[in-house]
Amino acid sequence: VQLVESGGGLVQSGGSLRLSCAASGFTFRSYAMSWYRQARGKERELVAHISSSGASTNYADSVKGRFTISRANAKNTVYLQMNSLKPEDTAVYYCHAPAKDYWGKGTLVTVSS
Repeated sequence: VQLVESGGGLVQSGGSLRLSCAASGFTFRSYAMSWYRQARGKERELVAHISSSGASTNYADSVKGRFTISRANAKNTVYLQMNSLKPEDTAVYYCHAPAKDYWGKGTLVTVSS
């Protein structure tokens, strides 16, 4: 089983990034997926969640209206589109399959002011 995140980097405040998480080793289309993040010195927090079909999504209040989670089951990939980024969005972002408790290794997003 692998979850491999990509797309992180350095961006200015107000900018955008799209994170991707490529899954392998399990039946991706059958499982809901989530994105978490962990800022330095803080606990890991749930950012967004998407159902197995993609029909249902949920977001942390801090990212509502700015981030969009989506998935392409044919590509075994889940995405996180992040717009209007703020310095407080700086964190390592992790892909997670909740039902199996699978985690990726994370991708670093740094937003400069």
